[in-house]
Amino acid sequence: MKDDGSVPGSAVATPRRAVVREALWGSAVKLDPRLQVRNPIIFSIFVASAMVTIRLLFELAGGRAVSFTVAVAVALWLTVLSANFAEAVAEGRGKAQADSLRRTRQDLLAYLVAEDGTTLEVPAAHLALGDVVLVEAGQLIPADGEVIEGIATVDESAITGESAPVIREPGGDRAHVTGGTKVLSDWIKVRVTSGPGQSFLDRMISLVEGSKRQKTPSEIYLTILLVAFTITALAVVMTLQPFAIYSGSRIQPAALIALFAALVPSTVGGLVLAIGIAGMNRLAERKVLALSGQVVEAAGDVTTLLLDKTGTITLGNREAVALHPAAGVDAQLLADVAQLASLADGTPEGRSIVVLTKRLHGLRGRELGQVRPVPFSADSRMSGVDVDGVRIRKGAVDAVAKWTGQQPDPGCTAEINRIAGGGGTPILVARDDVILGVVELRDVIKEDLPARFDDLRRMGVRTVMITGDNPRTAATVAKEAGVDDYLAQATPEDKLALIRSEQSKGRAVAMTGDGTNDAPALAAADVGVAMHAGSAAAIEAGNMVDLDSNPTKLIDIVRAGKQFLITRGALTTFSTATDVVKYAVILPVMFSGAHPVLGQLNIMGLRSPGSAILSAVVFNALVIVALLPLALHGVPYRAVGAQSLLRRNLLLYGVGGLVAPFFGIKLVDMILGFFQFP
Repeated sequence: MKDDGSVPGSAVATPRRAVVREALWGSAVKLDPRLQVRNPIIFSIFVASAMVTIRLLFELAGGRAVSFTVAVAVALWLTVLSANFAEAVAEGRGKAQADSLRRTRQDLLAYLVAEDGTTLEVPAAHLALGDVVLVEAGQLIPADGEVIEGIATVDESAITGESAPVIREPGGDRAHVTGGTKVLSDWIKVRVTSGPGQSFLDRMISLVEGSKRQKTPSEIYLTILLVAFTITALAVVMTLQPFAIYSGSRIQPAALIALFAALVPSTVGGLVLAIGIAGMNRLAERKVLALSGQVVEAAGDVTTLLLDKTGTITLGNREAVALHPAAGVDAQLLADVAQLASLADGTPEGRSIVVLTKRLHGLRGRELGQVRPVPFSADSRMSGVDVDGVRIRKGAVDAVAKWTGQQPDPGCTAEINRIAGGGGTPILVARDDVILGVVELRDVIKEDLPARFDDLRRMGVRTVMITGDNPRTAATVAKEAGVDDYLAQATPEDKLALIRSEQSKGRAVAMTGDGTNDAPALAAADVGVAMHAGSAAAIEAGNMVDLDSNPTKLIDIVRAGKQFLITRGALTTFSTATDVVKYAVILPVMFSGAHPVLGQLNIMGLRSPGSAILSAVVFNALVIVALLPLALHGVPYRAVGAQSLLRRNLLLYGVGGLVAPFFGIKLVDMILGFFQFP
């Protein structure tokens, strides 16, 4: 917990006391039977609580001793309220996030840039798709958009929960900005990419408040299994009274009802909804909208990951990585001319040449005479400058060779063939009619991806790179990135065929896309993540929307899905283990009076059947609240194989579930004894 009492890890640092206060009220509101029936396990305890309460009223009317019945009624209602509280906290964190986002939208002004360059102050709600706004230091960004000019540091903590500011600038992965975030320094011009009602804020609020989360198939199967356990517990309890009468004793009705509540799988039953809600919220914190709970679960089952090369595996823009001078040409001269040819080039490739020459040779801006920029064109396939009568060009090998009327020397030719064969792009640099050398451009692999691919491999996830490059270039990039396979010269039909081939082998497939031609593959994939800045057809076909339009986030989505499954599995294991212990320790105590030999099985030394049952019910209620933080934040994720993960869960949560009731039930029993409760 942070110093201000906020809840870390949420997209909005929400004061914990406010969430808890709202959840306490929400847990009482959820006592409505129409809401309770959504969770059959807790609903059975709800019915048991009502029955004990009715029994209590009859006992009060008859003037009989009611201390045990009162204690049972309180414990049972506490169990129901604990389960309601868990669900309400999960919902409350999301609602608090939406409320905070809504506040950032209210009364927000925008500075619309007119065609003549002047700015006009307008309400942010009046902005339309394609409008350009100016945002300066200290101002809030009025709408989702792309930076088209300027550079600034932006505080995105209102969205991501991360306090460290980020840099936003034109081009690449750092161009997208979200409405409601704050510019801390400098200024940027932003082109609006979302229409009214379609911004991140609107989508987030709609996700939390306008839709009801549907249960996933696995949650339905788990609920059926838990109902079967509940029916088993009911059958056990119903047969106990005849056995007790046969043994010459009777069991109080309140004790039988409490025993039923103690034996049902209330721990996982009380947390399963909270786990599902928290899973969707964790994706929302990453600015990914899951259109259903089912797709969050599907993300955890993914075994094949399809990744586009450009913008996902590589930075998306080629960068200059080396200079290769021609025979007899000084490297300093080549660097100087290459930089001059790139000073007026605003493309990412041109900027990277300026950066490379500065880094390798210390070249900086210089005073120039009469300069005439020569922009790149599709016809010439060259760009450059004319400086004081000297013509300088850089561009495609054949284009520059034709312009100079010369062919590269053997050394340059060897470098050109090597660069092209290795998946790079060679460009020639010439001054007047002389070829000075070659600049090597490469698609640069994002530096953290190889390690992340190793993590995915340990998780059993196979990565496949999809690219339009030729097979030779694709093979080179795939080897550098560390992906398991690649699909070269891919067409939309090839992508769809690959997905269907993987699925026919029993593999779950995830992919990203942003264009209309990606729509068929997105619809066919088990997890189809559409980019928010993509086409309407792609967004309609996908079952997730990435509001950052960052294809790399697909890896984080798979990790979040697997964490969701791991969390649910771990808590189910813990709950099952505790239920086994409760059966083993409570039933012998109940019949130890009629059959003293069963007292030898009372290894906890519980004081009486009534105390044993009541202690188990109280333990059930407390353990739901105790495990709530784990359900909300998720079991810590580790990139290990399925077998290692299973062993870890069985040891930690299986053994933990066997041990915890011994300490928990015994502690409650001792506390009841301290208060001289029978």
